[in-house]
Amino acid sequence: MNPNDMIMRPISGREELDLFRRLPYVLNDELDDDLASGRRRPEWMWMALYGDRLVARLSWWAPRAGEPPALLDILDLDDAVPGPASIDAGVRLVETASAAVLPLGGRPPEYNAFVPPRWRDDAAARRAVEDRMAVLRRTGARLLVERLRLEWRPGASAAAPSGRLTFRPVAGREELVALMTLVLDGTLDAHSRADLAGMPAERVAAAHYDDELARYRSPREWWRIATSPAGDPVGFVIPARNEYSPMIAYIGVVPAHRGNGYVDDLLAEGTRILAEQGVPRVRAATDVGNVPMARAFLRAGYELIGQRVDMTWSEGGSR
Repeated sequence: MNPNDMIMRPISGREELDLFRRLPYVLNDELDDDLASGRRRPEWMWMALYGDRLVARLSWWAPRAGEPPALLDILDLDDAVPGPASIDAGVRLVETASAAVLPLGGRPPEYNAFVPPRWRDDAAARRAVEDRMAVLRRTGARLLVERLRLEWRPGASAAAPSGRLTFRPVAGREELVALMTLVLDGTLDAHSRADLAGMPAERVAAAHYDDELARYRSPREWWRIATSPAGDPVGFVIPARNEYSPMIAYIGVVPAHRGNGYVDDLLAEGTRILAEQGVPRVRAATDVGNVPMARAFLRAGYELIGQRVDMTWSEGGSR
């Protein structure tokens, strides 16, 4: 495969989606709706073509129409091509597309990849994941964290209320941001720890609230604060729905009440609220290294459905 004969370009529009989808990935079925909603744009969806063969592809994504790219959530290679040639093509595609789409000198959007559960145990899956990570490492990215993707479905086991805590709706932004600030003390979440390296906890909590939680269209009446018999706030759970699925968006126990198993009560309450809406599933995620949270999800009847690899760049990366 002669690199000089390879063409790098974005798709021309919806009519080229079938070409773009020639490489398999779990998000392929969402591309039509993402384009229609403006979460993706044709000029963000790039291909490396060798003749009529799709050798590599990538796409950025935004949570809402009109916003700049927030994630690089698709990067695929033709795994039938020998490793070095495929990786070289991927590197060229990332660099070419980034130069055309992203602002010069800024930090590129984070890379998120959905990968199979226990992907290292399968030779083909391991090669595919490691080849894609190799592409991004050559453009300056580094691994931030691996996360577990979990799912609860109706009929799965669910914890019964223990009666230890009382639940009430969140009073407002100020109350929740204050509790989120407390929860950041000793957090095991890699994204939060990275944010805390550059900002005080209150700013990290406020940004998380304003940039994510406040933008969910699902009712805020679902959000719950848990209190002890003495009336002290113990923690909170944020059941929500994004554009794709019902989910447990955030769950936390304040440091003064950790070690008592209250996460089980919070998770049971959040799952119950969503289950009462008749949802077909509830999604959740946690870092591989956050063992206590992962165990809590499994106790609550959630099943591991996959993992996620998150990689980041420093300022000016991938250019």
